[in-house]
Amino acid sequence: MASDKKAKKNGDKPDISEIYEYRKKLKKILKPDRYEHSLSVSFTCVCLAMRYGVDLYKAEAAGLVHDCAKQFSDEELIKLCKKEKVELTDDMLKAPQVIHSVFGAVYARKEFGIDDRDILSAIYYHTLGRPNMSLLEAIVFTADYIEARRYKASRLTEIRKLAFEDLDRAVYEINHDTITYLEESGGFICKDSYDTYRYYKELIETR
Repeated sequence: MASDKKAKKNGDKPDISEIYEYRKKLKKILKPDRYEHSLSVSFTCVCLAMRYGVDLYKAEAAGLVHDCAKQFSDEELIKLCKKEKVELTDDMLKAPQVIHSVFGAVYARKEFGIDDRDILSAIYYHTLGRPNMSLLEAIVFTADYIEARRYKASRLTEIRKLAFEDLDRAVYEINHDTITYLEESGGFICKDSYDTYRYYKELIETR
């Protein structure tokens, strides 16, 4: 299990057999482009983890499995959450595209055998974020936005650079741009996204 992983000394060969197993399972259940995205996010998470001193195994595993529930439709996810007694807010039901992250934490534990709370929490919050995210949560949240396969966001080059200089500010800018896009396109915005945005906005402005 992921929680059994112990910190290794510099130079020790890491045991990544579980990572290989996660990849095999994901390749079977995800569409090819979603699988490639997952690989890219995991690599980006590792790079950010090196930069900010976060456990590399946890970063790679969380990034790799973050979209494990993307195989399900919105309707299926709602039914699965009900079955597993996973609480969904009214906002989540209005924006069901975010539910994969909430159920993903349950699915990663049940189907991938991941019981590390840090990893599961990073999966849970990778879409909406939350105020005062842990470093691992912020890394997965950011990596999901800046990974190499992404190309549509207007300020990707700027935010990619910023992610390795100031992670809190990168989280703020990602929230800013995401909320701006949804407001301009008429998309529904969850309260959790606003809460995350306001927290990091105040954090940046008061340092």
